[in-house]
Amino acid sequence: MKNTKDLIMEALLKNSDKYISGESLSDEIGVSRASVWKGINSLKKEGYVIESKSGSGYKLIKSEEERGFSTYEFIHNLNTKYLAQSIIFFQTIDSTNTHANKIAEKSEEGTVVLANEQTNGKGRTGKKWISDENVGVYFSMILKPEIPLSKASFLTQIAGASLCLALNKNDIPAKIKWPNDIIVDGKKISGILTEMNAEIDRINFIVVGIGINLYKTSFDELPNIATSIENEGYKIGREKLLKDFFEIFEKLYSKFKKNSIVETRKTLRDYSAVLGKEIYLINNGEKEKVFAENIDENGNLIVRDQMGIIRTIFSGEISIRGLNGYI
Repeated sequence: MKNTKDLIMEALLKNSDKYISGESLSDEIGVSRASVWKGINSLKKEGYVIESKSGSGYKLIKSEEERGFSTYEFIHNLNTKYLAQSIIFFQTIDSTNTHANKIAEKSEEGTVVLANEQTNGKGRTGKKWISDENVGVYFSMILKPEIPLSKASFLTQIAGASLCLALNKNDIPAKIKWPNDIIVDGKKISGILTEMNAEIDRINFIVVGIGINLYKTSFDELPNIATSIENEGYKIGREKLLKDFFEIFEKLYSKFKKNSIVETRKTLRDYSAVLGKEIYLINNGEKEKVFAENIDENGNLIVRDQMGIIRTIFSGEISIRGLNGYI
């Protein structure tokens, strides 16, 4: 059932070329004038630019970079069967992953928690993901695959492949830095954090969180590592990127659940920033030079060390750097 805000948004979108009075909104969606007023103010607080004009009513000023997020409008235009068919949007939240973990048990598979700002965004190995308002995309997907625990880490690779494909579809030359980063022009624009709730023999749920630096901002502490899509001279709207990502991810994830990972592994190889290169493995401050050979069926990195020995590197235990910089 649609809530008052979504009904108001639907009416504003339908009448986007003109003003619509509070009385007309009240009659059209079947709520009181007071409810219309509260709904309009709530939408404004979420970041929507809604012009109010005495004697004329309300008009939505559609500018994607300025407005908030309409779950109704987005889902209406989304071509997925279940992924992101339920979206919980926050203007500000501590962490989308934290909230997704809290609600996962009672949520349907494919539910997405999305925020315009995170005050305590989570990164890999306990690091913080800087998530300022109006400059990025921060979201977490709740997934409930019936797969062996050993295959859970491959979901990070599916997310990376999907995001890389979505960006390249929009002429943004993204690559994948194993295990969980997306880079553009040699700098990080996105990170992926996968968390699992499981028992000895079964997975209860998995939360895949993604942060994307979209618009211009400064990265004073990490000038040679982090950047944004806009900083590198490219541009894409938040909703367009999300739409493309969710549609691609659902396709690859659905194939994965049927034991088909051919397309995902091909993407991982084709867009890899590390395969076929000498790289450093960094573990507890110790550097080791290796050659990145492949990614196995569980999403682990296969490398050849200086002795010629082939080894499997698990994503949770190590960091990677290029020989002359970040990658």
